[in-house]
Amino acid sequence: MKSNKLGRDGAAVSTVTLGCGTFGGVGSPAHLIGRGLDRDASWATMDEAVVLGITLFDTANSYAGGASERFIAGWLESQSAETRGRIQLSTKVGNVVTEMGVRVDLSPRNIIEQLSVSVERLGTGRVDFCLAHDFDAETPIESTLDGFAEAIRSGLVSQIGACNINAEQLSRALQASERLGLPRYEWIQNEYNLLNRRDEHELLELCARHDLGYTPFSPIAGGRLSGKYVRGEPPPPDSRLALRPDGSVTSDAYFTALARLEQEAARRGCRTGALALAWVLSHPRVTSAVFGPARRAEHLQLAREALAIELTEADRLEIGSWFERQ
Repeated sequence: MKSNKLGRDGAAVSTVTLGCGTFGGVGSPAHLIGRGLDRDASWATMDEAVVLGITLFDTANSYAGGASERFIAGWLESQSAETRGRIQLSTKVGNVVTEMGVRVDLSPRNIIEQLSVSVERLGTGRVDFCLAHDFDAETPIESTLDGFAEAIRSGLVSQIGACNINAEQLSRALQASERLGLPRYEWIQNEYNLLNRRDEHELLELCARHDLGYTPFSPIAGGRLSGKYVRGEPPPPDSRLALRPDGSVTSDAYFTALARLEQEAARRGCRTGALALAWVLSHPRVTSAVFGPARRAEHLQLAREALAIELTEADRLEIGSWFERQ
């Protein structure tokens, strides 16, 4: 497993990050708590991640009502000091989960409160990295950065980044950091895959200009690039898309492109999802791709396959041309 520097002055992280959003649930929604991996399956996934060479585990204060962080804490406690020393932890703050849904609060008070709860759950006293989980339209970015500055001064976290942010929002944040002498977002974690390439328009150029890291999540589009969905048939009732219908798989263009991806994967002797992940990893601006285990399949075998796939720039351009560029 290779490693890359995360941000301007960040530590080196593995090129694949273990996404822990399926530990105990499926992301943040309260109604999906208990629908993800149980404790034993989560521990087995972390065991496999260590063998694979993954060093960065990515979780969030809001995942599964805190179960994701608690599963990680229990696993860490069971490991040797050498293994614990190799693992880097990233969590996210800002999401407030209620019966009505999920809202975002990146006020300084909530940042400190949620991060304090997270490090207590994790049993570490601090985390290496922390992300703003989403964009908060109500809190001025200056206040948010003040909150993160206090978190850094208090020793709760070493480095900060932002999740689910666009180029305009990131530009305003970087300008505020420079103007006020506040810590800046050192890396971005957005969805990026063959079905969602919005960040190619402006955001990746901005990351390059400011030497920011980029750790995309959902590299196989929540399973939509794995080949599990069939033209003309609804998603399987317990699939991720059925539980969280956050994207369409019904267009003819999608299935036509997917068929070409499947053919190319077969030619290379790998699975479709592995090729989709390898395509994301092949982008020169990708620091580390966040990959989480499926809930009803082997744990990290797709990541293992993807790391063995070599794509040239010509390969990357050709595969990308099969899909509609968003």
